[in-house]
Amino acid sequence: MDGMIHVENLTKYFGPVLAVDRINFRVDKGEIVGFLGPNGAGKTTTMRILTTYLPATSGIARVAGFDVMNESMEVRRNIGYLPESVPLYPEMRVEEYLRYRAILKGVPRTQRQKRIDYCMERCRIREVRRRLLGTLSKGYRQRVGLADAMVHDPPILIMDEPTSGLDPLQIRETLNLIKELGEQHTILLSTHILAEVEAVCQRVIIISSGRIGLDKSMSELARDAAVTVLEVRGPVDQVTRVLETTDGVTKVAVQPINGDLATYEVRTDQDSDLRETLFQRVARNGWTLRRLDLRQRKLEDHFVDVVLRDSAPAPSRPEETAELRSAG
Repeated sequence: MDGMIHVENLTKYFGPVLAVDRINFRVDKGEIVGFLGPNGAGKTTTMRILTTYLPATSGIARVAGFDVMNESMEVRRNIGYLPESVPLYPEMRVEEYLRYRAILKGVPRTQRQKRIDYCMERCRIREVRRRLLGTLSKGYRQRVGLADAMVHDPPILIMDEPTSGLDPLQIRETLNLIKELGEQHTILLSTHILAEVEAVCQRVIIISSGRIGLDKSMSELARDAAVTVLEVRGPVDQVTRVLETTDGVTKVAVQPINGDLATYEVRTDQDSDLRETLFQRVARNGWTLRRLDLRQRKLEDHFVDVVLRDSAPAPSRPEETAELRSAG
């Protein structure tokens, strides 16, 4: 199997609830991949399976070439994991905690202090090295967690909301650090802030309702067809019908503003620019055109598309569905 992270038909049930539904993806060496999805989509469950915190119900997951179920200790030696809520010992001091974690992770004695100093410097926590963890703000705790994930210099970093609790300057510093780390590490990054993914990731995977809805490089997304945005005053149903029946138009989304004034987002096949044609059709019907422009699709547009398309309820286990029918 190729890739630093390889997932094949991975499935996870919690009782009758299907949290992850036969997903397939891989992350290659040196990639920074954004792993996105709405709350409850299966992101954190997948990441916990990859980091050996949870067993899968079925399917295969290999990290750094090791099976997460049968070779969990080897997997842990090759990953650094930053969970959304960082578990820390409040009675320990920052540097003391990192030394303890470095020992647990097998960092050789001769390299230990060098790695600790490096991680404290890169994560901007040197100034609180003597502070008790229990007295730190959430932002500092998050940065200590990142230093912990890095301390044994693993080839793979898995991060769940790494900028949670950080102020704007700290967020910028952390994103720059992730970019730099991507030169030497493979990174799987989960976040709710889409701008962060656009800033640092080379590829994005969007999961919704336990299924992969999109897996594309950022360059592929950038080449996707643009959206023509119109603001038209006229009968909404008629305007929508005219726009939808224009040659080259594949989809029209309507957002009412006030009365018969609405915004229309028009998607076209390939990279067709239909602004002149759409203008003529609106003008021919005597409707007022207040806005007409071409907008490149953002990651948010793709995210919304996936979530709306895959919002159907997840099925239960087949055997449990049969039991419920017989009981009814």
